Amino acid sequence: MEDFTSKTLLRIIQGDITEQNTEAIVNAANSELLGGGGVDGAIHRAGGPQILEECKLIRVQQGKCNTGNAVITGGGRLKSKYVIHAVGPIWFGGLRGEDDLLRSAYINSLSLAKEHGIHSISFPSISTGAYRFPVKRASLIALRTVNEFVSLYPGFKEVRFVLFSESDYKVYENSWLEIRTK
Repeated sequence: MEDFTSKTLLRIIQGDITEQNTEAIVNAANSELLGGGGVDGAIHRAGGPQILEECKLIRVQQGKCNTGNAVITGGGRLKSKYVIHAVGPIWFGGLRGEDDLLRSAYINSLSLAKEHGIHSISFPSISTGAYRFPVKRASLIALRTVNEFVSLYPGFKEVRFVLFSESDYKVYENSWLEIRTK
């Protein structure tokens, strides 16, 4: 699914985030920045050891990456030049500020991209895997946040949401239609 929001192409696709050719991809990272399972593990495997080495340097400089924040590394062997590692919240029933933390993860990722002159970026569905954030709720937060950000800060040519499963793709597609019709 494709749509234009201001002058930015918003694409929602089903696929593998490690195969995207945008300037940056976003990693649904953990706060330790040392790789893990799911999207995080796939990105580290596909990108090679350079990404982990850069993450280790970041840890030496600043310590772990807190929930809602993001850091940037090179893309290693990926098609993308950069990886933005965003730490989304673990779902605790919505009682611990999870919505705001997820929103912050998207805003901080986009802010880093803007600071580095990145004009195309691909996002996974942050926090909806092992962190159990409900996909519908996460999709509405992600899509609204990105739409608001690119409206305030033009310069992004393309923002992709790359969903691994067909069911997540359909949720994001329906959420975008819901947002656009309001």
